[in-house]
Amino acid sequence: MLHHPHWWQRRWVRYGALSSLLALSGLVILALVRRQTGTEGFLVGLGLAVLPVPWLMAAFRWLDRVEPGPWRNLVFSFAWGACAAALIAIVANSFATKWIATSTADPASADTLGATVIAPIVEESAKAAAVLLVFLFRRRDFTGIVDGVVIAGVTATGFAFTENILYLGTAFGTDQLTGDRGIASVTAATFFVRIVMSPFAHPLFTVLTGIGFGVAALSAERQHARRVLLPVCGLLLAMGMHAFWNGSSTFGEYGFFAVYGAFMVPAFAVVTWLAIRTRQRELRTVRAELPTYVLAGWLGPAEPFALGSMRARRMARDYARHHHGRQAAREVARYEACATSLAFLRHRGRKGKAGPDFVVRERELLDELWRRRDVARPALEYASRASVPPPGQWGAAAPYGYPAVPYPAYNPYRT
Repeated sequence: MLHHPHWWQRRWVRYGALSSLLALSGLVILALVRRQTGTEGFLVGLGLAVLPVPWLMAAFRWLDRVEPGPWRNLVFSFAWGACAAALIAIVANSFATKWIATSTADPASADTLGATVIAPIVEESAKAAAVLLVFLFRRRDFTGIVDGVVIAGVTATGFAFTENILYLGTAFGTDQLTGDRGIASVTAATFFVRIVMSPFAHPLFTVLTGIGFGVAALSAERQHARRVLLPVCGLLLAMGMHAFWNGSSTFGEYGFFAVYGAFMVPAFAVVTWLAIRTRQRELRTVRAELPTYVLAGWLGPAEPFALGSMRARRMARDYARHHHGRQAAREVARYEACATSLAFLRHRGRKGKAGPDFVVRERELLDELWRRRDVARPALEYASRASVPPPGQWGAAAPYGYPAVPYPAYNPYRT
């Protein structure tokens, strides 16, 4: 007897409800920001706030190139940060600050407490909700630290985008009232601090939460305490860093620059190093795990080497695009993503950290590879040969995966 899910369990119902929630949040936040900044201030803030978004998104997408997640996850994360999280933050921060001001009868201390305590707790919790939702409901797409960093970073980029519109639009309105123009204006100062000096601030805070979720994703299913405590620890670190950053203005005349140079920049460098190092470890995992499938006949002998090199992957896509068109290049890209997921799945399985659907998921990925092998295999074998140094530079032996049968040289300018 077939069991039919209830109407609220259907996928289109869940997607529709989530899309409606985000759309409604977007309309409300748009109205709130426009009301506070005015139409002209909103447009100025929008034009300036959008400037760092493309390169931040490109940086996170580059980091995710080893095992690229689906675009729908990134779109959801950005929309959640820009709409839902921003709305929660504006409403909660405003309510809490007013309540503190009426309770203490000291507006100055209420603003300071709101910026250093209330805002970090509310904003980081609101942004972390997006990471939690992807972790729970898109578990197959959330397999490690890089996934946590990317989802958290994109969510925070969306949040900072909306917040920057508000701050820049408000600054523009202030300049309109005072008549200030040029580099001495409040708008210019706000732009320099938020867009030029610290566009990475919100992503840096929330990435700590993402790292916590990423390490939890690498934990075994039976490690329940670890899988709960690590995200909580990451969230607490994000709140702490956020509070320290917001409180820098209370550390004296040069407190902001001192915190920026001595704390924010080194922290950004450490997190960036960790993310890139994790990316390189993922490529090594691909090269180490896929030879098993070569021996079983699922993959060609050149593929582990090519799939473990981002340069070779790019060359394979270019080869397929040149010889067979854009659709073939997309098939090769999909093949590369599935092969990477397969390597990570096997790596987790060997360590006893794979879920109960390991066999089913492995078969699904192998079927995906098999359907695309006719297009992908020649391109990857070509890329393996083209990205390996000449035989005289090998040393003792050729690297694993160097194909014995040569493919014709690829000239991108040849028709």
